[in-house]
This record gives sequence, structure tokens and C-alpha cells, in this order.
Amino acid sequence: MIGIFDSGIGGLTTVRAIMQKLPGYDILYYGDTARMPYGSKSPATVQQYAMENSRFLLENGAKIIIIACNSAASIAVDAVKASFDLPVFEVVDPAVEAALATPLPHRIGVIGTRATITSGIYEKKIKALNPDATVHSLPCPLLVPLVEEGWLDTPETTRIIKKYLHPLKTRQIRSLILGCTHYPILEKPIAKKIGKGVRIINSGSCVADTVARYLKEHPETDTLLTKNHNHRFYVSDITEQFEKSAKTMLQESVSLSQIRM
Repeated sequence: MIGIFDSGIGGLTTVRAIMQKLPGYDILYYGDTARMPYGSKSPATVQQYAMENSRFLLENGAKIIIIACNSAASIAVDAVKASFDLPVFEVVDPAVEAALATPLPHRIGVIGTRATITSGIYEKKIKALNPDATVHSLPCPLLVPLVEEGWLDTPETTRIIKKYLHPLKTRQIRSLILGCTHYPILEKPIAKKIGKGVRIINSGSCVADTVARYLKEHPETDTLLTKNHNHRFYVSDITEQFEKSAKTMLQESVSLSQIRM
């Protein structure tokens, strides 16, 4: 199975991208809804949660792991890779590569949780590959709870997005990395407010491309993955709104099962 975890249900946008790029592959998803958001937690706590989530996926049949949480990817990916003997993917590097594949000049905006932005992970990786790139990063902590609560088309959400994006719009960025897997659910209002000339980079879609390419190049790993159209979704807390939001993200009905770490 392809194992995917996130701090909440936002990682289901990555699940949908995997379903589109790798149809038929079995998927095991864990959303840590009881302990979200990770973006406001300390690095030590985020790393602990990432290790627990990865262990759950491994013990339940995952042969590869995708860290769909940008906060966990920016803090805990090295620890996860060092602790578990299987391929581990995350959403940061593929998004960075996509941003740098856009035409020059590279004026790149990044929005994410406080933990992701504070880590500086996107700017560090972008600058390592292209020192001349300009990176403007902004934390947008209210967007995750808005998505989790299903406030997707409200005037309040639109006003918050406009306020968050204003500094990036004035800097005339050319591309915008959605540095949180919850944000693609708000891609339409984000794209509208940032302007037509800005390319939106969905980290979940980018990592799906990376995984598909990896499996094509590594048939020995691909043969370990079952392909029975079997998808299992677990969360650490269930609410009616989570189930509604999950349906919105996957664009199909989904059954969430609760399990605590």
C-alpha cells in the first residue's frame, strides 16, 4: 500500500492526486485530526507525531510513505527516513522543483503554516538550487481551520485570503507555492486574489508526479504495492464536518475510521 499521513484531512488532496496519477494503487491514509494543527506545535512535538504516524502506516502494510503535511515534512523527514527502511517522500522538494521550472525571473511566493514558514525550508531549498531566486514567505495560520471547518466559499474566508496575499501581490511574484496540503481546497479564491499572471503550485500534485516517476524507475518497489483499488482512511478524531470536508477533497464519498495513536 501507499501510506500517506497529514496533520488533518488536508492530505486527502494528495490522496486524490495519487489516485489520478496512479489509479488502482491501494492507499492507506492517516489524518491526525485530534492533534492538529501541527503548524503551531514545537519541532520536537511535530517530529514525535511524524514518527508515530509513520509507524502506524508501516505496521498496517505501507511499503512507501508520503508525508503530506508540510509542517512535518519541513521538520521531521530526515528522522523518518533514518528510522524506517522504506522509500519516504514529502511535499516540499517536488514543489520547489516545480517552482524553479517556471520561466525566469524566479520571484516565488510561499504560503504555509507558521511551523513551515518559520523553518525556512522552502527558501533554503530554493536558494540551494538557484541562489538568484527571490523568495517571499508568509504564514497563513487561519487557512487550515477554515478548511477543516468547511468555510470554503464564505465572504470571511475570501477577505482573509485577500489580506494574507496582499504583501505577495505587491511584490509581483511569478509563482506561488501552496505550502500546505489544505490550501488546494482554496486554490480558486487564492488564484483569483493573487492574480492571473501567477502560477499556482500544488505540492500534493507535485509529489504525486514524483512518486509516479519513482515507481516507474524502480519496478522492484512497484511490485511490492498492491493494486486492488482498496483505500482505507483513518483519523484520530471524527466529526460530521470532517466527513463532509473529506468528501469535498476527494470529490467522492469516503468512510473515515477512528483510531488513536
